[in-house]
Amino acid sequence: MSATVYLEEPLRSLWAGQDPFAAAEALEGEVLRALEGRRTLRTEIAGRGYYLKIHRGVGWGEILKNLLSGRLPVLGAGNEWRALRRLTALGVDTMRPVAFGARGANPARQHSFILTEELAPTISLEDYCRNWHDGRTVPPAPTFKRALIRRVAEMARRMHRGGVNHRDFYLCHFLLHLPADARAPKLSLIDLHRAQVRARTPRRWRDKDLAALYFSALDIGLTRRDRLRFLRAYFGRPLREILAAEAALLAHLESEAARLMARYRRKYAPGAGQ
Repeated sequence: MSATVYLEEPLRSLWAGQDPFAAAEALEGEVLRALEGRRTLRTEIAGRGYYLKIHRGVGWGEILKNLLSGRLPVLGAGNEWRALRRLTALGVDTMRPVAFGARGANPARQHSFILTEELAPTISLEDYCRNWHDGRTVPPAPTFKRALIRRVAEMARRMHRGGVNHRDFYLCHFLLHLPADARAPKLSLIDLHRAQVRARTPRRWRDKDLAALYFSALDIGLTRRDRLRFLRAYFGRPLREILAAEAALLAHLESEAARLMARYRRKYAPGAGQ
């Protein structure tokens, strides 16, 4: 059975002479997610924290169900592996993989794993921005808020221009490194198991990412000027040109964000699903 394996230290030494797939399966720690065909856990190796994702194949039934509903199935850890390597090459801060393995030609039964270094200390932008507008929490200084907006926009621009779309492009998947530099905050993009990597990002998928990001930022108290700052940093052009050339995109962002918000409220409103 053909296999692709990549190991960095300390795994190269610790797993020497072992089956890396069996060694990955043997790692123990806090299980964060356990789905059919995929398991995610936090583990410690030689005193350092890591996150492990193991994919066991989802079966042809799940693949067909996804395809028939218009969704692209996640077949293994290869998506994340390719996306992390491309983002690193593009200069987008993200997780650093120290181990990856994939074996099996049958996409429904492929066995794969990816192990990434823990990013700590960090806080997700969703958590960091959650209470900016509640009247009780002091929002960050304007200089810092603008630096965060600019950094998110620059990361999104590099990602999309470099042929990567995230497919879960929400504030919760940006980690702010602590303590934060008020003028040049460091952010890392995580959770790329659904990402797609191409030579160029199709406009449709770029717009889906931007709509998801806009939706996730609806309730954090951003002003119209804040949104315009994002657009100027993302497109790298004068605002007048952006507003004229991207009118269709801006209308799409508003309508798609409204649709996502309505779906969110139906799903999570008190009494929903009862």
